[in-house]
Parts: sequence; C-alpha cells; structure tokens
Amino acid sequence: MTQKTPMTAAGAKKLRAELLQLKTVARPQIIAAIAEARAHGDLKENAEYHAAREQQSFTEGRIAEVESKLANAQIIDVTTLPPSDRVVFGSTVVLIEEENEEEKRYQIVGEDESDLKKNKISFVSPIARALIGKSVGDVVDVQTPGGLRTYEIVNVQYI
Repeated sequence: MTQKTPMTAAGAKKLRAELLQLKTVARPQIIAAIAEARAHGDLKENAEYHAAREQQSFTEGRIAEVESKLANAQIIDVTTLPPSDRVVFGSTVVLIEEENEEEKRYQIVGEDESDLKKNKISFVSPIARALIGKSVGDVVDVQTPGGLRTYEIVNVQYI
C-alpha cells in the first residue's frame, strides 16, 4: 500500500491547474510542433523535431508525476478542522524567537508546496516537526543549521 502524502487544499488546486494546463495547452502545442517539424523532411538532421520530441518527453513525464502526486495525496483542508490552539498540518503559526524577539509566521504545508519566500514550510522540516502537536504558549527548541533556536508559539490559525 502506498503511503498518502499530506497536501493542503490550495496545493492540490495548484497541481490540478498545472495538470490541466499541461494536458490542454502544452501537449497540443508540442504535438503541433512535432507535426510541423516532420513536414520539413529528414528527421535525422532536424533539430526542431528533436527539440519538440525532447519537450514532449519532459511534458509527459511531468504529467505522470503530477497525476501520481495527486493520486497519492491526502488533501487536508485546515479551514474545515475545528479551531484549536494546537499546531497541525496546514495551520499557520506565529512564533516569537526568544533570542531577538523577532516575530515569524509560517504555514506548515506539503513538501511540494513549501516556499520560504511565502513563509510556507514543509511538514518534514526541522522547525515544522518541532511545532506539530504543540500549542499556543509552548516553547520549542529547534536545531537549525545555524544552531539551536528557541521559539514561543504565540498564535495558531486555521486559515
């Protein structure tokens, strides 16, 4: 049995949109490019044909990858969970770093959704693993590449 991978509802929606774009826009464009390149004749020395075939291979591989991720996803819509002060997958956590009183805000998401620039961290990251299951008011120590950091959880949102 394949283990399900957690994914937020927003992450699943984004993957479905990518899959739709690949199947309805990219795939037909590549098929047209291959047909046009074939019309030019000798395929052995036809760079356009080889480039289009390479692009087709990449696109079909990405389609299979996205379909597999969606098939193996356990989609969690945090907005449907009863509100709580516990940190769970999908929740947004507001922390205060004890050393410098700096406030940080992270949403705990699936591996493919993580984007530090958007304050989205993977549930397998050290900080997310330290936070999950904890509640508002708890103090957590996180071993980071820069050393041990201590955070206090000041707010948990299910948004």
